[in-house]
Amino acid sequence: MNHFLQNIDPKGKAPFFLIAGPCVIENYDTTYQVAQVLAELTHKLDIPFIFKASFDKANRTAFDAFRGPGMDEGLEILKKIKQDLGVKVISDVHLPEQAEKAAEILDFIQIPAFLCRQTDLIVAAAQTGKPMNIKKGQFLAPWDCKNIIEKARSAGCQQVSITERGTSFGYNNLVVDFRAIEIIQEMGVPVIFDATHSVQLPGGKGTASAGERKFAPTLARAAMATGADGLFIETHPNPDAALCDGPNSIPLHEMEALLISLVKIKAAL
Repeated sequence: MNHFLQNIDPKGKAPFFLIAGPCVIENYDTTYQVAQVLAELTHKLDIPFIFKASFDKANRTAFDAFRGPGMDEGLEILKKIKQDLGVKVISDVHLPEQAEKAAEILDFIQIPAFLCRQTDLIVAAAQTGKPMNIKKGQFLAPWDCKNIIEKARSAGCQQVSITERGTSFGYNNLVVDFRAIEIIQEMGVPVIFDATHSVQLPGGKGTASAGERKFAPTLARAAMATGADGLFIETHPNPDAALCDGPNSIPLHEMEALLISLVKIKAAL
């Protein structure tokens, strides 16, 4: 797994890698289906792939929103998918005490955007020895990532990537400043672009987030042309029925065409 980060040359000169999957583990069958389709697609297109699904979404808009199966059951599902399909896996941790146990299964540990400045969480994740993907908070400027990266490195993690996922713009809206990709790359880390959370409308439905998924492919292509090292995409067989982040998830059957277009853009660069 570690070679994905080791072989990335910030500034977009290496093949891009893909982090993709459903927002949350809804059940084993749906999660496995998405992982299997993505594994086959990325193998065919020769795209390094990390499967993503959250075992717990601790920052849902409403109290009664679906959060996932929890850590124990969720990690077991990810472990089985990892073993059966031969894919690498990543998931979020929300508390310092989750890091060590999650690291027994996960190849990457991800820090959610809302928690990207939580020092104890970053230190605990770094001390597991696993590579870390830290999602840049939508409330931060690109140059603020320097402090986050230094926290992770000071705690012993040298394999850090930053995910850009848009910036808060007024109420219930995000915009993307593509200058952020180059600004953060200059800090010496790979930059991943989150195409689906960047079209999210946080809290846009009152008790849930809304989204404009039709723009996600456009932003993904723009990020690839800008020189992003990797892409983060949430996808689901039926986004309208998804239990989390459906409005900004790309339908699974549309992923092949999108990935083909991204490979062509990368080749053109």
